[in-house]
Amino acid sequence: MAKAYTYSRHGGPEVESFAELPRPVPGPGELLVAVRAAGVNPVDWKRRAGYSPLGAPAAVLPAVFGGEVSGVVEQLGEGVEGFAVGDAVFGNTVAGGYAEYALLPVAVAAHKPEALSWADAATLPIAAATAYDGVLQLALPPGATLLVTGAGGGVGVAAVQIALHRGLKVVGTASAAKKEFVESLGAVHVASGPGVVDRIRAAAPQGVDAVYDLVGGSALEDAAELLADRARLISGADRETVAKLGGAAVARERTAAVLDAVAELVLDGALRPLVTATFPLDRADAALRAVEEGHARGKIVIEV
Repeated sequence: MAKAYTYSRHGGPEVESFAELPRPVPGPGELLVAVRAAGVNPVDWKRRAGYSPLGAPAAVLPAVFGGEVSGVVEQLGEGVEGFAVGDAVFGNTVAGGYAEYALLPVAVAAHKPEALSWADAATLPIAAATAYDGVLQLALPPGATLLVTGAGGGVGVAAVQIALHRGLKVVGTASAAKKEFVESLGAVHVASGPGVVDRIRAAAPQGVDAVYDLVGGSALEDAAELLADRARLISGADRETVAKLGGAAVARERTAAVLDAVAELVLDGALRPLVTATFPLDRADAALRAVEEGHARGKIVIEV
């Protein structure tokens, strides 16, 4: 049996609990991994609440939290090539990562470079890969101005850095408390909240060429006002609202090639994962609360 952090039904934190589960068995095209670190993301608590990400199957309850891990290959499923027992890997999980063991589909698993820490590697499959996919989707030329809403969160931190690496100018909205943090990334900080449109216009008097939204709701609606061409509006947080506004959801690639690309950005110094807090597995509840309550800066990681 192996420890895991689970939710038994859809709801709030009251449905969460630790459990001892049988060690998973890899199916065809899967890796069984002994988890070393698991990234914590807003989608984790949103799935507990009943949200189903675009293209993702509904959770089978009870479910294990988490969608990204790094670890060591313990067992290979049928037909797996390019991996061996003992390999250090990172990737997206089949069904949960806040656990001692997790399954990874080889299509979204990659070898972890030796110079990349377990914690940093565990932040890349969801947050950094989503950021990478979105910035490439917008395909802005160097010198263009990108507005990132929610620039202080896990995906936002990566999106700002990747955009700057590609020669873009970046304006990032975040709470006033995150001003210094956002500016440390190289973005122009604009405080979120009422009146944000006027503040963005003052910070970018030449206008913004595209918006990468990571907040949704009214923040997305406000940001859309700044664009004449809604084809340059994408959201990784609110696919319904962005569609109504004439934009698009972030088109996720979900490939090993993207994982290799973001890992290379980290090794080159272009992308800092910015793990700002780590928690042991037996404090997975505290790690999730830090993200759910919106106080986290950068990435939160569970170390196993």
